[in-house]
This record gives sequence, structure tokens and C-alpha cells, in this order.
Amino acid sequence: MKTLKRFLMLAAVFTAVQASAQTDKETTTKLVDSKTFTFNATSAQPLANADLNAILSKMPGGQGGGNIQLSGSMYDLKVTKDSVVAYLPYYGRAYTATMNPDDAGIRFKSKDFTYKVEQKKKGNWIITINPKDVKDGQRLTLNIGTTGYAMLNVINNNRQSISFSGYLSDPAAVTAKAK
Repeated sequence: MKTLKRFLMLAAVFTAVQASAQTDKETTTKLVDSKTFTFNATSAQPLANADLNAILSKMPGGQGGGNIQLSGSMYDLKVTKDSVVAYLPYYGRAYTATMNPDDAGIRFKSKDFTYKVEQKKKGNWIITINPKDVKDGQRLTLNIGTTGYAMLNVINNNRQSISFSGYLSDPAAVTAKAK
């Protein structure tokens, strides 16, 4: 029964996020080709473990660690040709403790990274980013659909993996709206 509830909840989230995706196929293609886009996180899916589920289920409105809504937050991953900037939360188990409270989430700026794009048969893309100047050895994999909806998987040497759902946006359009 729990599996069915989680499946239905994930389906509802994917449908809601897909409906709010702010790009069409043409715009998404342009963003991927230009290597300049922002991934806006709308939910986080930590790797399930009993400790995390026990903590999150005790929070107000908590359902456990299956899916954490980030609605209204400003969590994102900004990619340009010369830099990658991550400002994302982290929920899960860390294998080594940090002494710096600012290292709590997935926050880094990288100017030295590899960027690999692979286009799939149905028009989707898989982008793999490996920052070389980040201390924890992160690997970021973005699975992007033609409508701008995307899944970001973050693999870290010192923490459990975590995934984020969200959508792509054009940073130039956001800047133009702000003016």
C-alpha cells in the first residue's frame, strides 16, 4: 500500500512539474546547445534509509524521506560555458562529518569541469558534469526532457546520492524580466 501511495504521489509531482515547465522543445534545445541554463529544483528525493525517514516523518506534515517539496525555494544549479554554480539542499547520510556549517548542502562554484552531452532517440538529453575543483568529488547527471522538465542526480564521494526534480529556465530571460 505504501508503494502505491508513493507511486501516485510521484506521478502527481511529475505531472504538476511538467505542467509548470517553462520551456518548449525549441527553447530547451537552444538552452542545451548553448550550455547556458538554470536547473530550478522543485523537489528532492533522498536515497531512502530508515534514519532519514524516521526524522522526516516527525516533522510537521512529514511523510518520510520519499519526496521533499522545495516549492517556493530558490534552489538551483546554474550552468554556463565557463562555470557551474550549485545551491541545493542535502537530505541524507554523510559518511564524513564537516566542521563548517556552510557545507551543509550542495553548494559550490566550479570553473574547472568536464561537460558531456548525449542526445537520446526520443529527443531527451543526458548531461554529465564532473567538477574537478570541488573537494568532495561530485558528479552531476541531468536527464532533460524536450519540455524542459529535468531530473538531477548528484553523486558524492562522502554522502549518499540524492536526486532532484525540476525544470530548466533561461538565465537571460530571468535577467531581462528583472530589469
